[in-house]
Amino acid sequence: MTNQIELSGVNKHYGAFHALKNINLSIAKGTFVALVGPSGCGKSTLLRSLAGLESISEGELKIAGELMNNVPPRKRDVAMVFQSYALYPHMTVEENLTYSLRIRGVAKAEAKKAAEEVAATTGLSHLLKRYPRELSGGQRQRVAMSRAIIRHPKAFLFDEPLSNLDAALRVHMRKEIRALHDRLHATSVYVTHDQIEAMTMADHVVVMREGIIEQQGKPLDLYDKPANKFVAGFIGSPAMNFIPAVAGEDGKSLTIDLGSVKQKIALDHQVQPGRKVTAGIRPEHIGVTAPGQGTFDVPVAVVESTGSSTFVTAATTPELTIVETGRGTARAGETIGAVVDPSQLHLFDDTSGARI
Repeated sequence: MTNQIELSGVNKHYGAFHALKNINLSIAKGTFVALVGPSGCGKSTLLRSLAGLESISEGELKIAGELMNNVPPRKRDVAMVFQSYALYPHMTVEENLTYSLRIRGVAKAEAKKAAEEVAATTGLSHLLKRYPRELSGGQRQRVAMSRAIIRHPKAFLFDEPLSNLDAALRVHMRKEIRALHDRLHATSVYVTHDQIEAMTMADHVVVMREGIIEQQGKPLDLYDKPANKFVAGFIGSPAMNFIPAVAGEDGKSLTIDLGSVKQKIALDHQVQPGRKVTAGIRPEHIGVTAPGQGTFDVPVAVVESTGSSTFVTAATTPELTIVETGRGTARAGETIGAVVDPSQLHLFDDTSGARI
């Protein structure tokens, strides 16, 4: 599979601020890639660099095999979909869709036909004569996507396109965007701070922090084998529990420290005896049983039920979060047994945070 986008040793400086640090990323043609990370991690800067809205300070950027370092945005043949939709308020939906074609000299009848075809694909046929102010947020986002599609670009660039929509519409629109990507056999780069969006939509997830790529790969690979404590805490909802621990003298056990609860638990692999580590366990990987029947007992502080799941917060230091399927059995103020399978434990170096 050929690479549609390739970044090699890319750096971006704003004066003394180093926004992107030695970025190496290859995006195969037809792939949906999500750039995810906390605010200020560099994901939007990276996307804007692909579009040509930011110049890169060092390294190489290639799109469809062509070097793009000094190519202006309009000649890169990429289409960007913004969070704010960026529609022309004085133009109808049809005029918004055909604008890029008209300025390229495409005949009026041909542009109109292209708009009608794209509108049929994105469910906008009945809205072509309306103005943006007459549309809902979801409809405006569809127009923004349709305006990108009509150009048949080499890549689609999405900059947090769903963050202005309500929760239910976000879920619906992310399915629409992914379905469109598949239908068009497109190459898509999607920026989001929402790791659920990244996990559910993307073929390949790139986790960024402070201008560097912490880890990249298939969504479930990042979930199952996070490279470090940061990725482990960022991917997965609710977030992974992190517990201070020390390896036993035999290197096959771990003593965890939850403040009022200190407990020796078995390991399924060898660790350097006496080594200080951080033990990670996902809330959904902790079982609930009767006191004295689990790996250790914890007092329950808060129980929150959503109907399909129950979130249990233990009164420990640090707090321990447990997710039970369904209505759950834990009650606030009671003590429960927490069941931990050693194969579900993730161990991280106490100093560097790297996975052990």
